Amino acid sequence: MSELKETLISKAIVDSYDRKLLRSIEGDVLIVGAGPAGLTAAAYLAAAGRKVTIVEKRLAPGGGVWGGGMGMNDIVVQEEAVPVLEAAAIRCDRRFEGLYVIDAVELACALCLRAIRAGATMLNLMTLEDVCVHDGKVTGVVVNRTMISGALPVDPIVLQAGVVIDASGHEAVAVERLRTRNLLVPRPAAAGEGPMNAAAGEAFVVERVAEAFPGLWVTGMAVSATFGGPRMGPIFGGMLLSGKRVAELILERS
Repeated sequence: MSELKETLISKAIVDSYDRKLLRSIEGDVLIVGAGPAGLTAAAYLAAAGRKVTIVEKRLAPGGGVWGGGMGMNDIVVQEEAVPVLEAAAIRCDRRFEGLYVIDAVELACALCLRAIRAGATMLNLMTLEDVCVHDGKVTGVVVNRTMISGALPVDPIVLQAGVVIDASGHEAVAVERLRTRNLLVPRPAAAGEGPMNAAAGEAFVVERVAEAFPGLWVTGMAVSATFGGPRMGPIFGGMLLSGKRVAELILERS
């Protein structure tokens, strides 16, 4: 084995990450949250040639996929979502009445790999503190290191993009930054998720994908949190289809 120099290891990491971060400061699409909806949207948009950056506050991307239902790491999707699985070469087993089961680890890993290999950039351990609004349009996000934000008086930086997607799940963090300032016009009549209704919730997160504010789209559970849809529990087909849908709508606009 060749001699390893600790300083060269450090230089390689710093040099490579700096290049990645510099490339991410300006782009076409910025996705907040690397859950199943955000990763799916990233894969489709990057494959279409868009410059995509994903910001994820946790160490591991994948969102709620890893835990499945109640910590049992198997994932259920409905038949309509199978083509999304096939596009990512994800294996699944048909079980009951059109339901398919997937290993949660395979799903999370495959979605990440598909997005990255399509050309998206992932910045994990980075959390959203605010959004940028210029002339009535969201133009980017204000981000900080997850372990710094709220713990130390350290200023964040800005990442800019033509489109921002809030895929942050139940928290809908980008939407909430606008809501607390009364900037959402028109303000949705309902806010926050309703009680569980799996069938209605799965349809809601796909059908109600929308531009919640100029420049800011919502996908996945952020759709329910923004527009008051029901939660759906441990079924993830709607998340995949919602991510695909937001990508399609954004591509139609451009």
